[in-house]
Amino acid sequence: MKRRFLVSLIPLLSGLALAADAPKAITLFDGKSMEDWQSVDIGGSGEVELENGALVIKQGDSVSGAIYKKADKLPVTNYEITLEARRTQGVDFFCGLTFPVGSLKTCATLVVGGWGGSVTGISSIDGLDAAENSTGTYQRYKDNEWYKIKLRVTPKNLSAWLNEKQVIDADIEGKKISVRPGPIESYLPLSFTTYATTAEIRNVVLTPIEAKK
Repeated sequence: MKRRFLVSLIPLLSGLALAADAPKAITLFDGKSMEDWQSVDIGGSGEVELENGALVIKQGDSVSGAIYKKADKLPVTNYEITLEARRTQGVDFFCGLTFPVGSLKTCATLVVGGWGGSVTGISSIDGLDAAENSTGTYQRYKDNEWYKIKLRVTPKNLSAWLNEKQVIDADIEGKKISVRPGPIESYLPLSFTTYATTAEIRNVVLTPIEAKK
């Protein structure tokens, strides 16, 4: 009887061990405080404020946004970032998510709704921005509508989903990753930006993922 009990207990203990070892999600923005975020004004940038549980990036003359101040404590590869974003004013990108790719000094930007409001892709790969490389697609966005966004970063791949639909699946092995030269360079390594657009960001979570063997 005792032997049967021990045998039946093994799967339970194994399951508990796996649960304990599972990567823990990290809330980057909880809608209650902007303590971990710092707005950056490059000249003519809109203000960044906390309103109704959202990180609100106000429309500026060019790029506006905020940097996550604790990026050096986060993984730089094998992670996912999930969030919700919506455009409330303007006609350009309402979610520019700049993120590290293997290093805090090597970053790229997931552009959502750029180049007149529809282009979605990664800037930049091999020196080509989202409007020029194979990740760029045209998506239709409505003002004041929340969109669920997920970004996945691994050493060999960058992927992104929009409302559960995968819109980016890019092999980056052997390719040069960078941000687009210009204002975005002031928002490394982890940030949200907009271009001449007001946007709201909420429910931002980073989850480490297990590296593939």
